Amino acid sequence: MLNKRHASLRRLLPRAVLLAASLLSLPFMAGRVAQAAEPIRVGGKNFTEQLILSSMTEQYLRAKGYSTTLTTGLGSTLMRQALESNQLDVVWDYTGTALVVFNHVKEKLDAEHSYARVKTLDAGKGLVWLDASKVNNTYALAMPHERAVATGITTLSEYAKMVRDAPKERHPFAVDMEFAARPDGLGPLKEAYHLPLTRRDVIQLDPGLVYTALRNNQVDTGLVYTTDGRVKGFDLVLLRDDLNYFPAYNAVPVARAETLAAHPELGAQLNALAAQLDNDAMTEMNYQVDIGQRPVDQVATDFLRQHGLI
Repeated sequence: MLNKRHASLRRLLPRAVLLAASLLSLPFMAGRVAQAAEPIRVGGKNFTEQLILSSMTEQYLRAKGYSTTLTTGLGSTLMRQALESNQLDVVWDYTGTALVVFNHVKEKLDAEHSYARVKTLDAGKGLVWLDASKVNNTYALAMPHERAVATGITTLSEYAKMVRDAPKERHPFAVDMEFAARPDGLGPLKEAYHLPLTRRDVIQLDPGLVYTALRNNQVDTGLVYTTDGRVKGFDLVLLRDDLNYFPAYNAVPVARAETLAAHPELGAQLNALAAQLDNDAMTEMNYQVDIGQRPVDQVATDFLRQHGLI
C-alpha cells in the first residue's frame, strides 16, 4: 500500500512542479500582457486637416493590430507639450512650426534643410521626425477670384506695390489672431514685402471667418492655408510668395523614440502612410469636410481604403 502511494506521488510531482512554475511566472506574464496592451496615443490639433490626419492615423494603426487612443482639438503648443511630456505617442506636425515656434530658428531655410534641422534638434528631446509627406500646408495670401482677375495681381510683390501706390485708400486684409502675433507672422511679412498695411487695414478674425470674409468680398486679401478646402470651395486665388517669405510647412508624422523602440514596425508603417499624401489629396479631403460637410472619420476611411492601407 505504501509503495502505491509513493508511486502516485511520483506521478503527481511533475504536475505540481509545472503548476508552481506557472504560478511563479504569472506576475512576469501579466507585465508582458499589460505592456503589449498599452495603447498608442495619437494626438491632433484643432483644425480640419489635423482632424483628418489624426483620424486617419488612428484608424490605420488599429487596422495594423495596435490598440490606440485618439485625442484631438489641441492647440499647437499644447499638443507639442503633451508629446514632450509623454502624454502622446504619435502626432502630425509641420516643419515650419517646429522650426520657428518650438526651436526658435530664425534662419531662412528651404524645405529640405528645414526638415533636416528640425529632425536633428528634436532628436535630443526624444522625438523622431519620420519621413516628410508632400503636404506643404504653408501660409498664403488669397484674393477673391473676381478681384484677382480685375487687378491682374498674381504675386505678393504686385499686391504690395498696389498698396504702396494708393496710400490713402483702405486695403482691408483679414488675418487670424495667431498669425498676427507669431514671430514668423504679420510684422516680418510686412517688412519683407515693404507692405504698408496700417492698423485700420488689418482685421483680426477667427481663421474660419477669414475665408468667409474673402468669399463675401468683404476684404481685399486674407491669410489662408494652401491646402485648406475652402480655397477650392470659395474659388480663391493664391498670390505667389515670390520672395519665398513663408517657410515650408511639410506635414510629418512625429513619434516618441521610446514608442518606436517598443514597436519596431511602427516607423515604417507611418512612413508608408506619409508617402501617400500630397497637397492635392489633402486639399480634396479638406474640401470634402469643410464644403461637402462629410464626416471626418469617413473621409479618412475612404482615403485609406482607396490607397490599400486598410
